[in-house]
Amino acid sequence: MVIIGQDPYHGFGQANGMCFSVSAGVKHPPSLVNIFKEMQKDMNVPYPKTGDLTGWAKQGVLLLNTTLTVREAQPASHRGHGWEIFTDNVIRHISDHREGIVFILWGAHAREKKSLINHDKHKILESAHPSPFSASKFFGCRHFSKTNYYLIEFGKEPINWFQL
Repeated sequence: MVIIGQDPYHGFGQANGMCFSVSAGVKHPPSLVNIFKEMQKDMNVPYPKTGDLTGWAKQGVLLLNTTLTVREAQPASHRGHGWEIFTDNVIRHISDHREGIVFILWGAHAREKKSLINHDKHKILESAHPSPFSASKFFGCRHFSKTNYYLIEFGKEPINWFQL
């Protein structure tokens, strides 16, 4: 299972190497707040205390941004500087060499990667970015329950989304 985002959080001390994740003790950025609100509603679970998504990664969720660095306070500042070559190849490799992967594409930058994924072998879920600017189009996507449905359909273990 792969969640694709845009680029790392651009606030000082926020990014921790996994898209949408922050280290324990770091205030949840607005996008993560909206992700957790959607997860709460979709999966009927309480709002998580930590924003560290390591628990998802340990269950096999790759949390990948399309760009892997950013200048502080300047979102998308490193877009078009070469990271996409690497991340596109990662996405292509997973698509080509694995079966039954659920790809979640959150936001326009992530949705641009749809053409890299074999639609016959994998399931693609896409929506607006969970930022406050587009959250009204993100809320209600139900990607957490849909992912688990497709994972079970593919004969795989569902994700325990509350296990962080």
